[in-house]
Amino acid sequence: MQFWLFKSEPGTWSWEDQVDADPPCQEWDGVRNYQARNFMRQMKLGDLGFFYHSVNEKRIVGIVEVCREAHPDSTTDDPRWECVDVRAKCPLPRPVSLEEIKADPRLAEMVLVRNSRLSVQPVRPEEWRVICGMAGFEKVPGIDPGAC
Repeated sequence: MQFWLFKSEPGTWSWEDQVDADPPCQEWDGVRNYQARNFMRQMKLGDLGFFYHSVNEKRIVGIVEVCREAHPDSTTDDPRWECVDVRAKCPLPRPVSLEEIKADPRLAEMVLVRNSRLSVQPVRPEEWRVICGMAGFEKVPGIDPGAC
């Protein structure tokens, strides 16, 4: 399993929108960055990702699961752009802010810290564990059985 981070402006698509989505498996569409697209091409069914509210909030608020691997983005006719589909898995017990992430030396090399503009990015397993701990999970989703 791999871990990811998906950034969204809450005024455009919020965690609440993801939770309430019908059907629950929704395209993560509109990404127009080659590096982010290439990361989505690497995703596999069941991979987990943090759902990050960007702009004013700048915090991780939930966990999503990849429910469809990379396919053409339905919001464009341009064949260069692809997306994955994700579904809400669980909210974080406590949101974790970008400020908290930047303050933790264990996360100094995290892509979010070094390239905060990238909308889809990988998260290393050790970073995933640290952030899940900061969020108050007793068991780490995707690693410990029975979590999330």
